Amino acid sequence: MKVSLIAIGTKMPSWVQQGVEEYQKRIQSKLKFNLIEVPLARRSKSQSIEQCIQKEGNELLKMVPPDSWVIALDIAGTSISTEQLARKLTTFMAEGQNISLLIGGPDGLDRSCLDKSKERWSFSALTLPHPLVRILVIEQLYRAFSMLNGHPYHRD
Repeated sequence: MKVSLIAIGTKMPSWVQQGVEEYQKRIQSKLKFNLIEVPLARRSKSQSIEQCIQKEGNELLKMVPPDSWVIALDIAGTSISTEQLARKLTTFMAEGQNISLLIGGPDGLDRSCLDKSKERWSFSALTLPHPLVRILVIEQLYRAFSMLNGHPYHRD
């Protein structure tokens, strides 16, 4: 199973890179994880925020592998627990389905990304900074796989 995390932003602080790398090392034996970074659209007086979000959305969608089940990470999405994530991953693996998780920039995801997605997940009702969401997503993938494999990392 391949999981692509496609996110807006290319110049992440070192703590974000280190967090992603740590969990990527832990999870690599369970799945193929790929972080794809898409540059933040340049904000300027000549472009509205909506134009920037649209440009980012187009770039995100260009990076989605053709055989991938697209999931938008959105505060308005369906709330998902770690246990539900583990069950969903089990289903995706059984079906041989690769997934792509989309993370928008500071202004959110474009409507085109939401329309293209098969599911919309929310990991929290809180508004989270998009760099932190990268770490949250890969940690939750690791936690879900730990649950599935009886590893003591996850505790009820």
